[in-house]
Amino acid sequence: MSKKGRKKEVILRYFQGSKRYFACAVGASFVTTGLNAVTPQIFRFSIDEVLGGGGHEFLAKNLWLLALSIVAVAVLSGGSTFVTRTCTAKAGENFAKNMRDALFVHVQRLPMSWHDQNQTGDIIQRCTSDVEVIRNFVVTQLLEVFRTVFLVGISFGIMVSMNLKLALVVLLFVPVVAIYSAVFYRLIAKRFTKADEAEGELSTVVQENATGVRVVRAFGREQFEMDRFQEKNEIFAQMWIRLGTLSGLYWGVGDLITGLQVVAVIVLGAVEAVHGNMSVGEFVAFASYNTVLVWPVRGLGRILSDMSKAGVSFERVDYIIHGQEEAYKETESFDENAGKQAFPKSMDIVFSHVSFAYEQGKHVLHDVSFSIPQGKTFGILGGTGSGKSTVVQLLTRLYELEEGTITVGGVDIRKLPLTWLRRQVGMVLQEPFLYSRTIRENIAAPVPGASLEDIREAAKTACVDDAIMGFTDGYETLVGERGVTLSGGQRQRVAIARMLLQKAPVMVFDDSLSAVDSQTDYQIRKALKERVNGATVILISHRITTLMSADQIMVLNGGQVEQMGTHSELIEREGIYRQIYEIQMSGDDRKQVKQ
Repeated sequence: MSKKGRKKEVILRYFQGSKRYFACAVGASFVTTGLNAVTPQIFRFSIDEVLGGGGHEFLAKNLWLLALSIVAVAVLSGGSTFVTRTCTAKAGENFAKNMRDALFVHVQRLPMSWHDQNQTGDIIQRCTSDVEVIRNFVVTQLLEVFRTVFLVGISFGIMVSMNLKLALVVLLFVPVVAIYSAVFYRLIAKRFTKADEAEGELSTVVQENATGVRVVRAFGREQFEMDRFQEKNEIFAQMWIRLGTLSGLYWGVGDLITGLQVVAVIVLGAVEAVHGNMSVGEFVAFASYNTVLVWPVRGLGRILSDMSKAGVSFERVDYIIHGQEEAYKETESFDENAGKQAFPKSMDIVFSHVSFAYEQGKHVLHDVSFSIPQGKTFGILGGTGSGKSTVVQLLTRLYELEEGTITVGGVDIRKLPLTWLRRQVGMVLQEPFLYSRTIRENIAAPVPGASLEDIREAAKTACVDDAIMGFTDGYETLVGERGVTLSGGQRQRVAIARMLLQKAPVMVFDDSLSAVDSQTDYQIRKALKERVNGATVILISHRITTLMSADQIMVLNGGQVEQMGTHSELIEREGIYRQIYEIQMSGDDRKQVKQ
């Protein structure tokens, strides 16, 4: 589909519920335009027929009636303008709301690979500022186009009926305005694109600085960040200064053309009136129509300028709209006999010859195979970049598998509904994300209706209940943005409690116990064994003590399986596991472990 066709499709889609308001606004604006066209005729009639001695003695003696008619027209025009503005506001906000809702839902369903390629600040810019630019054009400026076309038609028709020669002079100026407006339209479109992109980069700098404020302060990077912001801000300001300069040049040239048109009408109209080709009243009315006509035509450039901005914003929003969503399947049950894959009857996990690369040709995992029986604890050890986190990201289909197969209970995960699959796997990441809400709301995020008793039970298992109760407001303590009011260990344990409340049959700890001390690590793992029955636990860690109690441990090196076995088996063999064990464990620790 062409860009023009896509724009039309998108506009009509998001105009649902707004069409009647927009139609009402168009109709009311036509009424306003028609009423405004009546006023010059009242002036003409008053000058030629009443004051000029046209035989209307009653009106000559009661001029207040003519004044009253002008007031009546103004009142009606004001009423229709009120209706226009009200309906425009309703149509515009409904349109923008529909678009923002759709964009937000769509962004939620875009794959992680898409989010990896796009900056958060730029996404926010596209979903807010760009939507507002589109709304302004589609509703306000598009209405102005309809009104201008109607106004030009009715005004020019009346002007032709009064004096064809003078009307043709006015008509000569229209193509001049249209041509130079089209030239500026192209120039403004290019500069607005650069300015909009610069604003997206500026928003990204602010967003990163605000979310990473602790890192900035910890490393004394305040001056660096200020310099970085000032650099982006300077670029952004210069872009808009250039755009403003171009707009100023456009309006200056437009004022010149408009002034020439007004002068031409006054001079030539006066000549026509002197030679008796038009009456004084017609001359005054013609000049009024010319003044009314000048500004809408004059505003053509502004409309074209806004059109160029809206076109740029539409392409930026369209980039999100046409992003390929993840393959969600919300079906609750499958009938295998009907040709559809049944849900797995167990949670046995099997990776078979799995290979994966985030970038073409750079494999993070290569021919990885292993199995995790349901209810077992599986440990994964490896250096940075060895592919540990990639394993669980593929399991939950945050990234789509490229080579090999992953099955759950014998069913290929690509045949399972995405929402269902992710509900079966609870995850705690190395850098947990907490909402700017209360601790209770953060823990209850996966189960909004959970009781305080269940929440506290999960918090006790995560060894964070005592710390929470130590706060003045307990579980109603407000957590700052991204959990900055809590310590690193407290954030991790709150995230663990949140995952435990989910009661997923598969629990993944992606290096999430690294922020807690060894004693707390041991207590959490002990509580998990006692209270979490039948769940499969996947432990990813750099810490040997975290993994040694696992039923099976896999050692990854360079994206490949280097070793596999239990803790006791692996420390008896030469290899990476034993090397790390000897580095991390002191003599006393080793004795304690062997005992």
